[in-house]
Amino acid sequence: MASAAVKPLLGYTILYVTDVDKAAAFYAAAFGYAVRRLDQSHKWAELESGATTIAFTPLHQRETDGLSGQVQLPDAAGARGPVEICFIYEDVDAAYRRAVENGAVPVSAPEEKPWGQKSGFVRDMDGNVVRIGSHVRE
Repeated sequence: MASAAVKPLLGYTILYVTDVDKAAAFYAAAFGYAVRRLDQSHKWAELESGATTIAFTPLHQRETDGLSGQVQLPDAAGARGPVEICFIYEDVDAAYRRAVENGAVPVSAPEEKPWGQKSGFVRDMDGNVVRIGSHVRE
């Protein structure tokens, strides 16, 4: 068993976006989160999302591009990045409608999945895939 000193805690999920302000406002309206912090530099925003922070930062910034590499976007219209974000709701259908009414691009409407989850998919303005789902039933 790991000691408390080396036990991991997921701190951030960071989305790289073209416009930090617009992304924060979109996620607040479409998915029901409150904006916790919007940095005056417009290079960082955070949503109030519980134990793990959802954050936004520009696609390219000199502070990180040279250290960890530049963000690469999918090069085909229907392509997707290697990560998706999933938000859990009690009423998946209502959450999906809210997201689409607030500018999310519909990908697939919510449906019951064989693994015991109801989920649907949308894309944000930067093409990031967002799953809107229920908890998986055991």
